[in-house]
Amino acid sequence: MPPLILGFHHGPHDAAAAVFEGYSLKAAVQFERLTRKKGDGPDVVGACINEVLSIIGASRRDVDAIGLSRGIQPAKYLHHFRGWRWFRELFRTHIQGQSWRYVHREIIRVGNERFEQGFDFARLRRDCGFRDDAHVFFYNHHEAHALPALFYTDWDDALLVTADGGGDSVHYSHRHFTNGRITTIYGGDEGLASWRPVDSLGHAYAAATVALGFRMLRHEGKVTGLSAMGDPILAERIAARFRVDDAGRVFSDFHADPEIFDFLKSIAKDVHREDVAASIQKVLEDVMVLSIERLLDRNPSRHLGVAGGIFANVRLNRVLTERLPIDRFFVFPAMGDEGLPVGGALSYLLKRDGLAQWLGHRTELRDLYLGRDYTATVDGVLAATPGVMKTDEDVVEGAARRLGMGQLGGIYTGRMEFGSRALGARSILANPAQREVHDILNRRLNRTEFMPFAPVIAAHRAADVFEINPVNAYACRFMTITCNVRPHWRDRLPGIVHVDGSARPQTIEREINPLYFDILSAFERATGLPVLINTSFNVHEEPIVNRPAECARALVDERIDFVVTERAIYQRS
Repeated sequence: MPPLILGFHHGPHDAAAAVFEGYSLKAAVQFERLTRKKGDGPDVVGACINEVLSIIGASRRDVDAIGLSRGIQPAKYLHHFRGWRWFRELFRTHIQGQSWRYVHREIIRVGNERFEQGFDFARLRRDCGFRDDAHVFFYNHHEAHALPALFYTDWDDALLVTADGGGDSVHYSHRHFTNGRITTIYGGDEGLASWRPVDSLGHAYAAATVALGFRMLRHEGKVTGLSAMGDPILAERIAARFRVDDAGRVFSDFHADPEIFDFLKSIAKDVHREDVAASIQKVLEDVMVLSIERLLDRNPSRHLGVAGGIFANVRLNRVLTERLPIDRFFVFPAMGDEGLPVGGALSYLLKRDGLAQWLGHRTELRDLYLGRDYTATVDGVLAATPGVMKTDEDVVEGAARRLGMGQLGGIYTGRMEFGSRALGARSILANPAQREVHDILNRRLNRTEFMPFAPVIAAHRAADVFEINPVNAYACRFMTITCNVRPHWRDRLPGIVHVDGSARPQTIEREINPLYFDILSAFERATGLPVLINTSFNVHEEPIVNRPAECARALVDERIDFVVTERAIYQRS
């Protein structure tokens, strides 16, 4: 039996776990889906590990290797403290109740080697129920972002770029894959014992998010949506604070992260929020394009793989494909810190087996249905829920008919999605031809009025409606990039077209999700429209629904008009 490799991420947000059997990713779960707290962390050790192992029918005693991020760890495992700091840590832990420590801060104090020598791996194994011979290791944050962007392709060369609000000692990393080798250009462990530079475009975008009255690490997508409606009148002032050197490194003249937030707050005052959003979006796009252009000049490649929270920005991803001389582009879909456990396991396999063998196991990513499958129980839960009734309609034709009438339907099928997007397992579907559906969705789900809704389309029809090409097609499978809607379709699909004429499509094939595909096909037969609205099955500020009871509650609360499962359609009685 292939070894079981468990990766998990402890952090103040986006905690998650993933498990591999050899090179095959078998399950991955975000902590928020279990606790119902958006972006939740950090207590992943119990719930997430139990969930991913339970999904594949394994126990902790079956795990052969465990990868830890250098996020936060319980203080009880840190034994490098000496002298007065030992007493201080006892006070913080037992009197102040501060039981977690940021690993990177401790490494800066004592160095990585001393930190790992002082980390109590044996106690962690015992506490978590792992075998004494299970291998436990720390993985590099940005390497863990980068490796999935290469592993899930068949490219023979690639520039791998990561960018986020910070991990380990940097905000960016650059790696070049060519001639059977991966070279770390910037962002490895070499600066691990140093404080991170103050150069993050992610922090600048978060600062703009806060300046507009939204929540950082939560509402950056609102800023992206607003940016299409504004004029970048502040872009020059913001861009003047950043520069890119000849090697592609991004720098700023800020001295500390709070200074970035103060600066954005001060210049955003009395400026229309759309103009602030357009300004920070333009700076993000221009600086990242320049950075990657210069990286490509020195490290030629026709393929670009990216990951990290900055690349959750779907407009940025589009600009990269349109302005850079590349043939293929891929964003690892779990681009935030929730994706780290996947890369952590891949980093272990790379170090264990070597690059040649690792490359030989690469495969395209088919889907992200990696959570628990509730197919066997969801119908029983819905049928037993007061106020819910099962109808006698055909599942596919009935759902398509209801959508054509303008009803909102939740689809609940197969395994839960992993990552930030709903991709047809836990989605809300709606008619894209009815402009009023957009307003009804926003009202029922408590969402912001200016945010566009994304479309789903069969892969073989996608290029007819959207400007999908070989460069962006892979990213479009996972709804991680925007592209233009072809002009003759825009008036017919007002529910999914943003003010700039773009949309963020998901392409789907029947073998990936038969129920989803068949409803889409039946809707096209009935209406002539090959597109449905697909938005995540959740109320604003809540995670995507996971368990059947959460699905039933959305129906009872009138967030949707019906739920379709593989066996039946349910509505309020």
